[in-house]
Amino acid sequence: MCPVQNSRVGKMETMTIVTDTDSDIDWIKCELIERVPGKVSGRPIVRGTRILPDAIVDSYDLGETIEELREGFPSLSIAQIKRLIEFAHARRSKPKP
Repeated sequence: MCPVQNSRVGKMETMTIVTDTDSDIDWIKCELIERVPGKVSGRPIVRGTRILPDAIVDSYDLGETIEELREGFPSLSIAQIKRLIEFAHARRSKPKP
């Protein structure tokens, strides 16, 4: 848990920071994702950016709205953000082989 300042209401809140570096999602199967050797240590990123898709989905799962995510990641469209969330949630609900 990490205390953070909520600027909208001016009070301290506790937020869980997700630091799992090994996603259970095969992001490469998503059309929005690429892996570039030497860029963000070769981890899956949103095509043309250095944004980790797990950062988007985990923030959404922790309560950020689509609009807040758009403000935080202005290089992504709302459609891209929604697609990343949809892709992750569909993959997370499937049992692992």
